Amino acid sequence: MSSETLPANDSPATASELALARRKRKRSIAIFVIVSLLNVALLAVLWSQLLTPAPGQNASSSSASAGFSGPMVGKKAPDFRLPLLAAGTGSNSSVALSDFKGQAIVLNVWQSSCEPCQHEAPVLQATWQRVQGQGIVFLGLDFQDNRNDALSFLQAHGITYTNVSDSSGATAISYGVANLPTTIFIDRAGTIVGWHEGELTVQLLEQGLQLLNH
Repeated sequence: MSSETLPANDSPATASELALARRKRKRSIAIFVIVSLLNVALLAVLWSQLLTPAPGQNASSSSASAGFSGPMVGKKAPDFRLPLLAAGTGSNSSVALSDFKGQAIVLNVWQSSCEPCQHEAPVLQATWQRVQGQGIVFLGLDFQDNRNDALSFLQAHGITYTNVSDSSGATAISYGVANLPTTIFIDRAGTIVGWHEGELTVQLLEQGLQLLNH
């Protein structure tokens, strides 16, 4: 008896495979749609964050941050001793940050030719006059300035709180200062708790002072 090859009955197998393929294709499409929607949602969130200014930030100024974060926040303030900047004083008169140990300090880094420094000077002076009895020290750090120009600046703006001369710029650099003016808030334990780069307003300075009371 000769052998005979039976015809393959592959209809059930083919139908099953087609059904499985359809299910896989539908699942793949569903996954693709979900992933695409998630990506769109993520992009929308990121885009909205880019377009929304940070709280308190002046949207018209891209160089000055209205926040109080900075490279030294949370770190101990480096001590320094620099020549006192005052009329009638010589190079032998000096002031150290450690002279104010146990007091809260507002350290303002400025320069006489800096226009925002000129704008904020009256704000600093008026605020210091109001809070000096609260154990808060205002200390100006004059950055790489001509001494006569710096003294003229202090006189023109009626500045009476202590200022020192950072003629080499080394002290400001040790604090991570990159732009002027920069104001650094140091609590009574000697820790930097706030940092503002750019011109101070009355409101911003008040916010910085609140950090010293926490």
